[in-house]
Amino acid sequence: MRGAQLGAGERVMLIDAKDRHYLVTLKEGSAFHTHAGIVQHDDVIGALEGSLIRSSTERSFLVLRPTLSDVVLKMPRGAQVIYPKDLGAILMQADVGPGMRVLEAGVGSGALSMTLLRAGAIITAYEIREDFAQHAMKNVHDMLGDDVAYDVKIRDVTEGIDEVDLDRVILDMPEPWDVVKHAEGALRPGGIFLAYLPTINQTQLLREALHHNSFGLEETVEILRRTWHIDGRSVRPDHRMVAHTGFLTSARRLVGRLESD
Repeated sequence: MRGAQLGAGERVMLIDAKDRHYLVTLKEGSAFHTHAGIVQHDDVIGALEGSLIRSSTERSFLVLRPTLSDVVLKMPRGAQVIYPKDLGAILMQADVGPGMRVLEAGVGSGALSMTLLRAGAIITAYEIREDFAQHAMKNVHDMLGDDVAYDVKIRDVTEGIDEVDLDRVILDMPEPWDVVKHAEGALRPGGIFLAYLPTINQTQLLREALHHNSFGLEETVEILRRTWHIDGRSVRPDHRMVAHTGFLTSARRLVGRLESD
Protein backbone atom coordinates (compact mmCIF):
# COMPACT_ATOMS: atom_id res chain seq x y z
CA MET A 1 0.00 0.00 0.00
CA ARG A 2 1.17 3.50 -0.79
CA GLY A 3 1.56 5.96 2.06
CA ALA A 4 -0.06 9.36 2.36
CA GLN A 5 3.02 11.12 0.96
CA LEU A 6 3.30 11.52 -2.81
CA GLY A 7 6.47 10.33 -4.50
CA ALA A 8 8.39 10.81 -7.74
CA GLY A 9 7.13 8.60 -10.55
CA GLU A 10 3.53 8.63 -9.31
CA ARG A 11 0.58 9.88 -11.28
CA VAL A 12 -1.36 12.63 -9.51
CA MET A 13 -4.46 14.64 -10.28
CA LEU A 14 -4.17 18.42 -9.95
CA ILE A 15 -7.55 20.13 -9.53
CA ASP A 16 -7.98 23.90 -9.77
CA ALA A 17 -10.65 26.16 -8.25
CA LYS A 18 -12.84 25.77 -11.34
CA ASP A 19 -12.80 21.98 -10.97
CA ARG A 20 -10.52 21.43 -13.95
CA HIS A 21 -8.56 18.18 -13.63
CA TYR A 22 -5.00 17.63 -14.86
CA LEU A 23 -3.30 14.22 -14.86
CA VAL A 24 0.43 14.59 -14.18
CA THR A 25 3.29 12.13 -13.64
CA LEU A 26 5.65 13.51 -11.01
CA LYS A 27 9.32 13.88 -11.94
CA GLU A 28 12.00 15.57 -9.88
CA GLY A 29 13.02 18.92 -11.34
CA SER A 30 10.05 19.11 -13.73
CA ALA A 31 7.21 21.61 -13.87
CA PHE A 32 3.59 21.58 -15.02
CA HIS A 33 2.52 24.68 -16.97
CA THR A 34 -1.07 25.93 -16.88
CA HIS A 35 -2.89 29.17 -17.61
CA ALA A 36 -3.05 29.56 -13.80
CA GLY A 37 0.72 29.45 -13.44
CA ILE A 38 3.48 26.87 -13.10
CA VAL A 39 3.36 24.04 -10.58
CA GLN A 40 6.76 22.68 -9.63
CA HIS A 41 6.80 18.89 -9.31
CA ASP A 42 9.24 19.21 -6.42
CA ASP A 43 6.55 21.10 -4.47
CA VAL A 44 4.23 18.14 -4.91
CA ILE A 45 6.74 15.36 -4.24
CA GLY A 46 6.70 14.65 -0.51
CA ALA A 47 3.40 16.46 0.04
CA LEU A 48 0.48 14.66 1.64
CA GLU A 49 -2.29 13.46 -0.64
CA GLY A 50 -5.17 15.93 -0.35
CA SER A 51 -2.87 18.94 0.13
CA LEU A 52 -3.09 22.34 -1.58
CA ILE A 53 -0.14 23.23 -3.81
CA ARG A 54 0.47 26.80 -4.94
CA SER A 55 1.51 27.71 -8.47
CA SER A 56 3.89 30.48 -9.50
CA THR A 57 0.90 32.88 -9.55
CA GLU A 58 -0.14 31.86 -6.00
CA ARG A 59 -3.22 30.01 -7.24
CA SER A 60 -3.98 26.80 -5.38
CA PHE A 61 -4.31 23.30 -6.79
CA LEU A 62 -5.66 20.34 -4.86
CA VAL A 63 -3.47 17.27 -5.36
CA LEU A 64 -4.77 13.71 -5.11
CA ARG A 65 -3.89 10.32 -6.50
CA PRO A 66 -6.23 9.68 -9.43
CA THR A 67 -8.97 7.09 -9.24
CA LEU A 68 -9.30 4.51 -12.00
CA SER A 69 -12.21 6.58 -13.33
CA ASP A 70 -9.96 9.68 -13.48
CA VAL A 71 -7.30 7.78 -15.40
CA VAL A 72 -9.79 6.31 -17.88
CA LEU A 73 -11.16 9.75 -18.74
CA LYS A 74 -7.83 11.59 -18.80
CA MET A 75 -5.31 9.04 -20.17
CA PRO A 76 -3.94 9.21 -23.74
CA ARG A 77 -6.33 7.47 -26.12
CA GLY A 78 -5.77 5.46 -29.27
CA ALA A 79 -9.46 4.59 -29.48
CA GLN A 80 -12.68 5.69 -27.80
CA VAL A 81 -12.81 4.41 -24.23
CA ILE A 82 -15.71 2.73 -22.49
CA TYR A 83 -17.08 5.21 -19.94
CA PRO A 84 -16.60 4.51 -16.22
CA LYS A 85 -20.36 4.16 -15.71
CA ASP A 86 -20.35 1.22 -18.14
CA LEU A 87 -17.11 -0.27 -16.82
CA GLY A 88 -18.59 -0.67 -13.36
CA ALA A 89 -21.71 -2.27 -14.81
CA ILE A 90 -19.60 -4.69 -16.87
CA LEU A 91 -17.87 -5.97 -13.73
CA MET A 92 -21.25 -6.75 -12.16
CA GLN A 93 -23.08 -8.02 -15.24
CA ALA A 94 -20.18 -10.29 -16.23
CA ASP A 95 -19.59 -11.15 -12.55
CA VAL A 96 -15.81 -10.74 -12.82
CA GLY A 97 -13.74 -11.67 -9.78
CA PRO A 98 -10.21 -12.63 -8.69
CA GLY A 99 -8.53 -15.44 -10.61
CA MET A 100 -11.11 -15.62 -13.40
CA ARG A 101 -9.75 -16.37 -16.87
CA VAL A 102 -11.11 -13.74 -19.23
CA LEU A 103 -10.78 -13.40 -23.00
CA GLU A 104 -11.07 -9.75 -24.00
CA ALA A 105 -11.24 -8.65 -27.63
CA GLY A 106 -10.95 -5.10 -28.89
CA VAL A 107 -8.65 -3.58 -26.25
CA GLY A 108 -8.95 0.01 -27.50
CA SER A 109 -7.06 2.26 -25.10
CA GLY A 110 -6.99 -0.30 -22.29
CA ALA A 111 -9.76 1.09 -20.07
CA LEU A 112 -11.66 -2.20 -19.91
CA SER A 113 -8.42 -4.13 -19.43
CA MET A 114 -7.50 -1.97 -16.42
CA THR A 115 -10.90 -2.48 -14.86
CA LEU A 116 -10.85 -6.26 -15.29
CA LEU A 117 -7.28 -6.52 -14.01
CA ARG A 118 -8.07 -4.38 -10.96
CA ALA A 119 -10.88 -6.84 -10.21
CA GLY A 120 -8.27 -9.62 -10.13
CA ALA A 121 -8.96 -11.25 -13.50
CA ILE A 122 -6.35 -12.99 -15.65
CA ILE A 123 -6.61 -11.44 -19.11
CA THR A 124 -5.84 -12.78 -22.54
CA ALA A 125 -6.63 -10.04 -25.06
CA TYR A 126 -7.01 -10.20 -28.84
CA GLU A 127 -6.51 -7.00 -30.84
CA ILE A 128 -6.21 -6.70 -34.62
CA ARG A 129 -4.39 -3.33 -34.57
CA GLU A 130 -0.79 -3.24 -33.39
CA ASP A 131 -1.00 0.47 -32.53
CA PHE A 132 -4.05 -0.04 -30.31
CA ALA A 133 -2.39 -3.00 -28.61
CA GLN A 134 0.77 -1.03 -27.82
CA HIS A 135 -1.26 1.94 -26.61
CA ALA A 136 -3.39 -0.24 -24.34
CA MET A 137 -0.39 -2.05 -22.87
CA LYS A 138 1.34 1.25 -22.07
CA ASN A 139 -1.77 2.66 -20.37
CA VAL A 140 -2.31 -0.54 -18.40
CA HIS A 141 1.30 -0.78 -17.21
CA ASP A 142 1.44 2.94 -16.40
CA MET A 143 -1.61 2.52 -14.18
CA LEU A 144 -1.10 -0.93 -12.67
CA GLY A 145 2.61 -1.65 -13.09
CA ASP A 146 4.28 -4.45 -15.02
CA ASP A 147 3.32 -7.28 -12.68
CA VAL A 148 -0.20 -7.88 -14.03
CA ALA A 149 -1.69 -10.96 -15.73
CA TYR A 150 -2.14 -9.29 -19.12
CA ASP A 151 -1.28 -11.09 -22.36
CA VAL A 152 -2.12 -9.19 -25.56
CA LYS A 153 -2.08 -11.03 -28.89
CA ILE A 154 -2.28 -9.46 -32.33
CA ARG A 155 -5.02 -11.51 -33.92
CA ASP A 156 -8.61 -11.45 -35.15
CA VAL A 157 -11.02 -13.02 -32.67
CA THR A 158 -13.56 -13.66 -35.45
CA GLU A 159 -11.14 -16.27 -36.85
CA GLY A 160 -11.24 -18.32 -33.65
CA ILE A 161 -10.27 -18.52 -29.98
CA ASP A 162 -7.37 -20.75 -28.96
CA GLU A 163 -8.08 -20.65 -25.23
CA VAL A 164 -10.52 -23.14 -23.69
CA ASP A 165 -12.35 -23.44 -20.37
CA LEU A 166 -12.58 -19.66 -20.05
CA ASP A 167 -14.70 -18.10 -17.33
CA ARG A 168 -15.66 -15.03 -19.32
CA VAL A 169 -15.54 -13.64 -22.88
CA ILE A 170 -15.90 -9.85 -23.01
CA LEU A 171 -15.98 -8.01 -26.33
CA ASP A 172 -15.76 -4.36 -27.40
CA MET A 173 -15.96 -4.66 -31.18
CA PRO A 174 -18.46 -3.84 -33.94
CA GLU A 175 -19.50 -7.39 -34.96
CA PRO A 176 -19.51 -9.63 -31.88
CA TRP A 177 -22.05 -11.99 -33.44
CA ASP A 178 -19.17 -13.33 -35.53
CA VAL A 179 -17.54 -14.47 -32.28
CA VAL A 180 -20.52 -16.17 -30.64
CA LYS A 181 -19.80 -19.62 -32.10
CA HIS A 182 -16.13 -19.41 -31.11
CA ALA A 183 -17.10 -18.24 -27.61
CA GLU A 184 -19.42 -21.22 -27.28
CA GLY A 185 -16.44 -23.55 -27.66
CA ALA A 186 -14.07 -21.47 -25.52
CA LEU A 187 -16.28 -20.84 -22.47
CA ARG A 188 -16.77 -23.37 -19.71
CA PRO A 189 -20.37 -24.39 -19.02
CA GLY A 190 -21.99 -21.60 -17.02
CA GLY A 191 -19.44 -19.05 -18.24
CA ILE A 192 -20.56 -15.56 -19.21
CA PHE A 193 -20.38 -13.84 -22.59
CA LEU A 194 -20.68 -10.03 -22.62
CA ALA A 195 -20.47 -7.50 -25.45
CA TYR A 196 -20.53 -3.70 -25.51
CA LEU A 197 -22.21 -2.14 -28.56
CA PRO A 198 -23.15 1.45 -29.45
CA THR A 199 -26.37 0.79 -31.42
CA ILE A 200 -29.54 -1.24 -30.87
CA ASN A 201 -29.39 -2.65 -34.43
CA GLN A 202 -26.04 -4.26 -33.66
CA THR A 203 -27.42 -5.47 -30.36
CA GLN A 204 -30.39 -7.12 -32.07
CA LEU A 205 -28.07 -9.05 -34.40
CA LEU A 206 -26.04 -10.20 -31.42
CA ARG A 207 -29.13 -11.36 -29.53
CA GLU A 208 -30.21 -13.42 -32.54
CA ALA A 209 -26.79 -15.11 -32.72
CA LEU A 210 -26.85 -15.90 -29.00
CA HIS A 211 -30.34 -17.39 -29.30
CA HIS A 212 -29.23 -19.75 -32.08
CA ASN A 213 -26.23 -21.06 -30.11
CA SER A 214 -25.76 -22.61 -26.67
CA PHE A 215 -26.48 -19.47 -24.66
CA GLY A 216 -29.34 -18.44 -22.45
CA LEU A 217 -30.41 -15.93 -19.78
CA GLU A 218 -29.68 -13.14 -22.23
CA GLU A 219 -29.91 -9.60 -20.89
CA THR A 220 -29.42 -6.21 -22.55
CA VAL A 221 -29.13 -2.96 -20.55
CA GLU A 222 -27.95 0.60 -20.95
CA ILE A 223 -26.65 2.70 -18.09
CA LEU A 224 -27.66 6.36 -17.68
CA ARG A 225 -25.80 8.52 -15.16
CA ARG A 226 -27.20 11.81 -13.85
CA THR A 227 -25.40 13.96 -11.28
CA TRP A 228 -27.06 16.54 -9.06
CA HIS A 229 -26.27 20.16 -8.21
CA ILE A 230 -26.53 20.65 -4.45
CA ASP A 231 -25.61 24.08 -3.07
CA GLY A 232 -27.45 25.06 0.09
CA ARG A 233 -31.15 25.11 -0.76
CA SER A 234 -30.45 25.02 -4.47
CA VAL A 235 -31.03 21.35 -5.30
CA ARG A 236 -31.64 20.19 -8.88
CA PRO A 237 -30.34 17.75 -11.45
CA ASP A 238 -27.27 18.99 -13.31
CA HIS A 239 -28.03 20.41 -16.73
CA ARG A 240 -25.72 17.91 -18.40
CA MET A 241 -25.65 14.15 -17.96
CA VAL A 242 -23.87 11.16 -19.47
CA ALA A 243 -26.84 9.45 -21.07
CA HIS A 244 -26.58 6.82 -23.80
CA THR A 245 -23.09 5.54 -24.51
CA GLY A 246 -23.69 1.89 -25.33
CA PHE A 247 -25.63 -1.32 -24.73
CA LEU A 248 -24.34 -4.15 -22.55
CA THR A 249 -25.54 -7.60 -23.59
CA SER A 250 -24.69 -10.69 -21.56
CA ALA A 251 -25.60 -14.38 -21.72
CA ARG A 252 -24.65 -17.64 -19.99
CA ARG A 253 -23.03 -20.62 -21.75
CA LEU A 254 -25.48 -23.50 -21.30
CA VAL A 255 -25.40 -27.25 -21.77
CA GLY A 256 -29.21 -27.56 -21.87
CA ARG A 257 -31.99 -25.10 -22.52
CA LEU A 258 -35.36 -24.82 -20.79
CA GLU A 259 -38.33 -25.01 -23.13
CA SER A 260 -41.43 -22.95 -22.38
CA ASP A 261 -44.69 -24.84 -21.83
